Amino acid sequence: MSGQEEERAVLSETVPPIEVRGLKSQYGTQVIHQGLDLTVRRGEILGVVGGSGAGKSVLLNTLIGLKKPDGGEVKLFGVDLMKATPAEWRSIERRWGVLFQQGALFSNLTVRENIMSPMSEHTMLEPGEMQRLADLKIALVGLPPNAGDKKPSELSGGMKKRAGLARALALDPDLLFLDEPTAGLDPIGAGAFDELIADLSDSLGLTVYMITHDLDSLYAICDRVAVLADKKIVAVEPIEVLERSDHPWIREYFLGPRGRAADKEIGPGMKGRAEKRGKGG
Repeated sequence: MSGQEEERAVLSETVPPIEVRGLKSQYGTQVIHQGLDLTVRRGEILGVVGGSGAGKSVLLNTLIGLKKPDGGEVKLFGVDLMKATPAEWRSIERRWGVLFQQGALFSNLTVRENIMSPMSEHTMLEPGEMQRLADLKIALVGLPPNAGDKKPSELSGGMKKRAGLARALALDPDLLFLDEPTAGLDPIGAGAFDELIADLSDSLGLTVYMITHDLDSLYAICDRVAVLADKKIVAVEPIEVLERSDHPWIREYFLGPRGRAADKEIGPGMKGRAEKRGKGG
């Protein structure tokens, strides 16, 4: 067994990809999360919503190790992040990919070089093999072959999102974190990106953790939605269940005019996908 295989083997293949218990997050005296619990199921697309200042980004940063918990327990693939060994950390980092809201591409690198950067850090692949794999990722996310030679400044907003997604998929992760993936896209571009995420989740067996304000995305592709309010996760359910909630923020968000419009306007193709993925169960 190679060193990389040994690192991967230290993680459990059966436990949920994400388990959070009793999380406390704070900055100084300001408490952001208190007693937050969340379990993300393997293979699901989980949407994460909450009002401004609810702590969605803080929770994401905690899950990917950019912020230490101030209390409670955070496990990825069964490993407590506060107790992870260096080998476990390397294994965890190889099994997640992150698409930040603005793409976070290196401006001085080409798209291909951006995608190759995680490979350079975490693998022993030869440069030619990394280039070949990067081109496969470029095709996988629906970018034209010549996109690999372009700098981020030469890309449209939608192409930057896809390039960032290709880099997030560079190491063939099991878990994909998405931060407002359709923000700034027109409705057609946002719908196409939703379909891409759903197709990739199905074909690659990805677990997707997606922060979004896009109601169309929530209705179209999410198996469940986690609602962050009152410093904790107040509900994790399919939208059909959330629509029956008595929580005031949930009712306003999903049963207000925009929520009703999103429910009505979701295309029949995407509704069929939602039903196929088991919405409402």
